[in-house]
Amino acid sequence: MNKEDLIMSNNLNQYLTFKLEEETYALDISRVHSVLDFEKITKVPKIPDFMRGVINLRGSVVPIVDLKLKFGLPLTEKTIDTCVIIVEIVLDNEPTVLGILADSVQEVINLETSQIEPPPKIGTRLRTEFITGMGKKDDEFIILLDLDKVFTLEELSMVQEMGQSEADTESEESFEEVSPSRKRSSRKRTREVAVEA
Repeated sequence: MNKEDLIMSNNLNQYLTFKLEEETYALDISRVHSVLDFEKITKVPKIPDFMRGVINLRGSVVPIVDLKLKFGLPLTEKTIDTCVIIVEIVLDNEPTVLGILADSVQEVINLETSQIEPPPKIGTRLRTEFITGMGKKDDEFIILLDLDKVFTLEELSMVQEMGQSEADTESEESFEEVSPSRKRSSRKRTREVAVEA
């Protein structure tokens, strides 16, 4: 790799894009573990509405949160395109895995630093501390989220406790990993998230 290629590589940021209502959001791909089809979620009593419950993912209990409810939008309904994005957040310097619901997952994109603008002071329904920046690709603005700041410390602690308290509870969920760029079909296929080198 020559010097110019190295500089270009250092200026590139990879994100997984997804839809909530009509808005396009994105997460740093390094925080994303996998993308799953949305199947049944086991409800947990006495939790905030935006915490939809838990799933059993390969023997591990993973809390599921509904970002639309957290952002004051309508409940995420199950459709053929609805997905669960399994991500990692940091709580007290400890990684915690959770799933977030998305109306649909789009693709993995590369954004150069020059394509990312600071968060707007007005014009978005979200608090700006949730947003790391606004990406621009093909004349479309993409909201880049900072997951560690979307939830309060108390909420993150509750998420962690959900996973611990339900760890011994057998669940009926069946989740399959899928590619964010795959086309839906009646036959589900297990795939890893496609990340470009």
